[in-house]
Amino acid sequence: MDGIWCLLFLLPLLTWASAQNVHRRMEYKYSFKGPYLAQKDNQVPFWTYTGNAIASEESVRITPSLRSQKGQIWTKNPTNFEWWEVEFVFRVTGRGRIGADGLAFWFTNAAGVEGPVFGSNDQWNGLGVFFDSFDNDNKRNNPYIMGMVNDGTQVYDHEHDGLTQQTGGCLRDFRNKPFPVRAKIEYYKNILTLFIHSGMTNNDKDYEICMRAENIQLPSAGHFGVTAATGGLADDHDVLKFIVHSLRSPEDMAQLSVNQEEEEKFKKEFDQYQDKTKKAREDYLAQNPDAARQEQKEEYETGEERELRQIFQGQSLIAENIRSLHQKMDEIVGRQERTLGLINNIGSGAVAPGGGVPPVGGVPPVGGNVVGSDNIRRHEVDALLNNQRDIVSTARDIKNFVNEIHQKSNQLLTKSSAPQGSAQPVGYDLHVTLKEMQEGLNIVKRDLGSANQHLQRIPAGGGAQGCPQANCVSTSMFIGFIVLQVVLLIGYSMYRDSKEAQAKKFY
Repeated sequence: MDGIWCLLFLLPLLTWASAQNVHRRMEYKYSFKGPYLAQKDNQVPFWTYTGNAIASEESVRITPSLRSQKGQIWTKNPTNFEWWEVEFVFRVTGRGRIGADGLAFWFTNAAGVEGPVFGSNDQWNGLGVFFDSFDNDNKRNNPYIMGMVNDGTQVYDHEHDGLTQQTGGCLRDFRNKPFPVRAKIEYYKNILTLFIHSGMTNNDKDYEICMRAENIQLPSAGHFGVTAATGGLADDHDVLKFIVHSLRSPEDMAQLSVNQEEEEKFKKEFDQYQDKTKKAREDYLAQNPDAARQEQKEEYETGEERELRQIFQGQSLIAENIRSLHQKMDEIVGRQERTLGLINNIGSGAVAPGGGVPPVGGVPPVGGNVVGSDNIRRHEVDALLNNQRDIVSTARDIKNFVNEIHQKSNQLLTKSSAPQGSAQPVGYDLHVTLKEMQEGLNIVKRDLGSANQHLQRIPAGGGAQGCPQANCVSTSMFIGFIVLQVVLLIGYSMYRDSKEAQAKKFY
């Protein structure tokens, strides 16, 4: 009986001693952690993420706190080691007292695809560790952590949260913890062990065992992955760190050391051969100086030289394009000059009575009546008539406008001359000003009438009479002057009315 107790006491010590001899090596191609987790192209090196997963510099958010979301991240390459240990640091946070659906760690023979089991496919071949935060069977046993090994034939039992299919598990609350929750999953010599850090302290060594199972058969090479899913309820599922260590026994290390000895032997032989080749090259260059100079010219360029060469090539290409553009511009300018020359020749040359153009060289046809360039042409007459019609129309509009202003000024004069109430009559200065304005308008009206009559006397058949040379006021200046007078008149009337209203107060 005492021997049995001694064996039970020594067994953990022997296991611990054997574990101390295990060689641990970090596998960076199967790991990720912050900072600078996501690169400039928003990709995680050696990993691929799909669905609703989002990678940032500090973590990978597998799913955001939105309903009906699924996300996943998987290693691109399968493992090349049989035994391993994974340190898995994550946060599950949400506003509600209950979250959904949960997070899953995977080691399967092939990278998973989107599916119903915590965001990944069902009937997988390998290991799945589920951090289930929603109670589907209403037994009040969630949040729950469980491990399940599947050979590719089992279908996950959602109604009972997979409790009948689990390899092992424990009841732990991992939601809304003050510190990140840590999980350490170890698979060595067909023994699967799961350790959980509660997230209540910042001590990264404060682990407690959650499950341990023996005779576990997992694929010798597989893909690591993390998936998550939300349903009617939602949580943020963030993975901060995923560190993988390969585990090798002393026997495996001895085999590796033998392989390393062979590798060092081959490396030594390669170095000797490389030194021999280098010496032969130096001897050849010493005997052939011309070849040495040629080789110096053909040496590999540095980064600065490569950059300068690329800049020079780009500038040369730009200069060539500019040169071709200059040639095309010269061609266009030449064509324009030739066209303008032809137009000038046509304008300054002779025109036949039928409107024909003289032949090349400016020689008019024999026997035809030649009309000089000083005589007016039909299109010029039409343009002149159109301009005269526009002037007549504008003059009529101005005349109508002046008549309206004249009528309004007469009304203002009539209104201002009539006494209003007990106010005093308008002063002498106002009457004089208004009469002067009326006389000026009459003069403008008379001038416009004479101008209109003169324009109407122009024959419609196309006389070549020009406009009389006179210093006239432009239309815009005249209209501006009239508007200014009206504004002054209205302003003065308003000022007078205000003065009369003030005068009434004293009576």
